[in-house]
Amino acid sequence: MMDKWDIAFPHLGIYLEHFPKSFTFFGLTIALYGVIIALGVLFGFTLANHVANKQGLPKDLLWDFAVPAIIFSVLGARIYYVVFSWDYYKNHLNELLNIRQGGIAIYGAVIGGFLTLLVFCKIRKQNFFLISDIAVLGLLVGQIMGRWGNFTNREVFGHYTDSLFAMRLPIEAVRSADITSDIAAHITDGINYIQVHPTFLYESVLNLLLLIVLLLYTKHKKFNGEIALGYLGGYGIIRFFVEGIRTDQLKIGSTGIAVSQLLGMVLFIAAILADVIVRIYRRKKGLQELPQKAAVVQNKVENDEKQDE
Repeated sequence: MMDKWDIAFPHLGIYLEHFPKSFTFFGLTIALYGVIIALGVLFGFTLANHVANKQGLPKDLLWDFAVPAIIFSVLGARIYYVVFSWDYYKNHLNELLNIRQGGIAIYGAVIGGFLTLLVFCKIRKQNFFLISDIAVLGLLVGQIMGRWGNFTNREVFGHYTDSLFAMRLPIEAVRSADITSDIAAHITDGINYIQVHPTFLYESVLNLLLLIVLLLYTKHKKFNGEIALGYLGGYGIIRFFVEGIRTDQLKIGSTGIAVSQLLGMVLFIAAILADVIVRIYRRKKGLQELPQKAAVVQNKVENDEKQDE
């Protein structure tokens, strides 16, 4: 029997007893989910700003972008979720802005973030594609850490499994809507837990691998925007496969098609096509890539000229 607050990975020999969702600080209840998300944002912008400085961009440029990025990313995440859950929210309009009960989606945050970055770069007279290459690195850090916030909330899990990484959660700790028929079929008398795929873990680890690949490739990129395309395509295919085993999918109306799977595949294909097209275009134009050091110097010169204007 499991206590309401227990989490276990039986085949790995990991048993977390009385693992809380929140803690109390000076009488204030603070959710671990919120703390982890905040740390993800902090570390993400720290990495992005560090990379920006190394590439000769204005000091603290990415920190200046932080506030509007956070605001409009959260707004985008909420709008995206509400749009694809409209069957519920059209009858609960008073809950449209209630994100304390959950209801945000990463793709909405990405869309909101990119649109905000486009406006930010226009105002600050920066190269949108160059800054995008840097911003997605920080975004990945936030996603890697953010999935562990889902872990503390006992959410974002998959169907039943008895694999090495199988995770057990008490039935009373999860939403009944997330318990599918295949999960329920393995709940027998005397068992008060479900055993499922820890999809939060799969996505977090795969995002970490994607971040490492993009960081290593940054010095060898062929054009500005290529790292951003790598992120969109890489995360798209990651989400396509992970979403396939999640139980809390957002669907397109009554079609049964998972929104994130469809969008993930579209992004994957579009990113590959865009990369190929840009490479062909540059080759035809005879455009040569600058060595990384020369590119850094060029960025510094361009920024100095803008400051003198």
